[in-house]
Amino acid sequence: MMKMRKGKLNAPHPHPAPGLALHGSPVSAAQSDALRNPASTPGAGLLSGSLRSISQDVPSPLFHAKRLSPPLVQLHVLWLCAAAFGAFVPLTPWLPWWLSALSALVLVWRGFLLWRRIKLPPAWVINLLAVFGAAGVSAHYHTLLGKDAGVALLALFLALKLFETKTARDAYAVVFLGYFLVLSQFFYNQSIPAALAAVATVLVLTATLVVLNRAQTKPAAALRVSAIMMAQALPFMLVLFVLFPRIAGPLWGVPQDSGRSTSGLSDSMTLGSISQLSLSDAIAFRARFNNGMPPRDAFYWRGPVLTEFDGHTWRIARPSIGTALPYATKGSAFSYEVTLEPHQQSWLFALELPGNLPAGSVIGSDYELFARRPVRERMRYAVISYPGTRGGSDESSRVLSAALALPREANPRARALGAELRAGHNNAPAIAAAMLVRYRNEPFTYTLAPPPLGRNDIDDFLFSTRRGFCEHFAASFVFVMRAAGVPARLVTGYQGGEINPVDGYLEVRQLDAHAWAEVWIRGEGWRRIDPTAAIAPDRVEQNLAAALPAGDPLPMLMRGDHPWLRAARYRLDAMVNGWNQWVLGYDARRQRDLLQSLGMRSPDWQAMGALLMICSGLLMLGLTAWSLRHWQRADPVQRQWRRFQRKLARRGIESRSWEGPQDYAKRVTSALPHHANEIGAIEALYETLRYRADQPADALRKFKELIAGFTP
Repeated sequence: MMKMRKGKLNAPHPHPAPGLALHGSPVSAAQSDALRNPASTPGAGLLSGSLRSISQDVPSPLFHAKRLSPPLVQLHVLWLCAAAFGAFVPLTPWLPWWLSALSALVLVWRGFLLWRRIKLPPAWVINLLAVFGAAGVSAHYHTLLGKDAGVALLALFLALKLFETKTARDAYAVVFLGYFLVLSQFFYNQSIPAALAAVATVLVLTATLVVLNRAQTKPAAALRVSAIMMAQALPFMLVLFVLFPRIAGPLWGVPQDSGRSTSGLSDSMTLGSISQLSLSDAIAFRARFNNGMPPRDAFYWRGPVLTEFDGHTWRIARPSIGTALPYATKGSAFSYEVTLEPHQQSWLFALELPGNLPAGSVIGSDYELFARRPVRERMRYAVISYPGTRGGSDESSRVLSAALALPREANPRARALGAELRAGHNNAPAIAAAMLVRYRNEPFTYTLAPPPLGRNDIDDFLFSTRRGFCEHFAASFVFVMRAAGVPARLVTGYQGGEINPVDGYLEVRQLDAHAWAEVWIRGEGWRRIDPTAAIAPDRVEQNLAAALPAGDPLPMLMRGDHPWLRAARYRLDAMVNGWNQWVLGYDARRQRDLLQSLGMRSPDWQAMGALLMICSGLLMLGLTAWSLRHWQRADPVQRQWRRFQRKLARRGIESRSWEGPQDYAKRVTSALPHHANEIGAIEALYETLRYRADQPADALRKFKELIAGFTP
């Protein structure tokens, strides 16, 4: 507890102290005596009348001593609950379900206690919940350290802190925990909706601080002040974003989405796996071409090459990798940049065949590109491809033997078909052409919804159901080629893509996932053969939607009968791509390019850092000076008090910078004793209006009238 000593009241502060702002203003002992005994103070009539009208709407505790951290009122708790809710919600997909449920329960319980005015639970209950919560986090993550466990503990502490929040100091702790929790959501999600949610939550958190310092502030006014403060900080934030040195690697050195599954191709394939993948319209990657685009039939984005087959599943062989191209490039070159979405695997996608190795990549003996580590964050790389290049003209016997291997006793009818083709044709191109003719002439159907297959799935597809997706045709083709003695392998990746007319990027989606075959031709090397093109040429020449029957399932946005939805999707995709390229993808290279375009050929980071600090300091000093001048002009109480001081200055009584209002009034009264009543009333009203949270209009009017009528 503290008491204000008479005559020692400091000079006016720009803003009331937090404790004073929440619960009113201190009143001097002289003013208290005046309220009890109007005759005991100079200016008793005016003073008692003025204070009596003011005290009618002020709780009696206003005139008692205050604690440094005053208790909260209902309005504060409501704002705290709203701010905590905004900080919790974006994290719920990544928190354990029980922790999300606990957070929701705490918010509901805290609101119920506030509504029914029930006392908060004792400290031992909160401590027990904290222990059990920490144990649950440890059991879930097997640690209390690291990103995920740390975020979970932060959410737990924020939830439990609401249960013991009784004073302004507790409320500030809740708000700042909320700020940290908002930042932590960017560990998991850096999309535009996540950024907008973070801005909205920061707006509410800052408005909560406004309300904590201005007890009677209305919600709209608090949000308006918060928005103005954020708008004032925006230019400084943009300067820091553009000029602050970029650090290579993901956010704060923590890989994004590590250990989380995402849709995409894998290192194995069974019949039906790609057809399920094609039900997703998620972006796999985007490409931007620099010198024109290749023809449509060259849009084969090479991914994992599957050589091993156990009778049911095709798997990638472990190829040897290196940093030199295992083939000589020829033909036309196409340069482009790929922006690859994270897929948790190591392979990169490029048009067949790449003529360079992107930074941080290697190439396998099967001509697929690999990143040196799994792609757990969005990745950009530049490639030059040569669609006319063939590799493997001098292929090793080991690779060719692996491309002929078949499991024993699997798919006997397909084996017999291969032997039949071998007997009827004397070279690999003729055998392959004969198999393609068979696909065209027999009633095969290209569909996303093939029927289930039995143990000998290739036999069932070729001779029974004859309905399948690209992997059915490619896998059966490779099997028959091997049975005919032609080395063949299965290649997976993506085929095609769609140009976004808004930003000019080629968008390749998961529904563009594709499988095709490669056969080895003596003297030529590996030749791409796409059996799907024999059945559904529209799949290669146009897109998946054009090749499928009308009844097959497709994402609604990919169907042609919703042109307005497609236009909206184009705009949305372009906006997301711009966000990815210029905000999330603003790395050291892009920053260097931007600074060089501004004339800074070799940026000196030390000099830039020093310049930034100097400019920031000058800007803050300027803003502080402007704020103080603006406050002095805008505060009606302070403006009237300075008018009172100017009147006295004209009589030769100057105010002193170190002098508080009580000492100043005492000195003026000594110099002008015949004005003691007026001076006492003005000083008392000034203290009351200056150091209480709300300022009744009637008191301010009386204050103005007293000063206007004061003539020393």
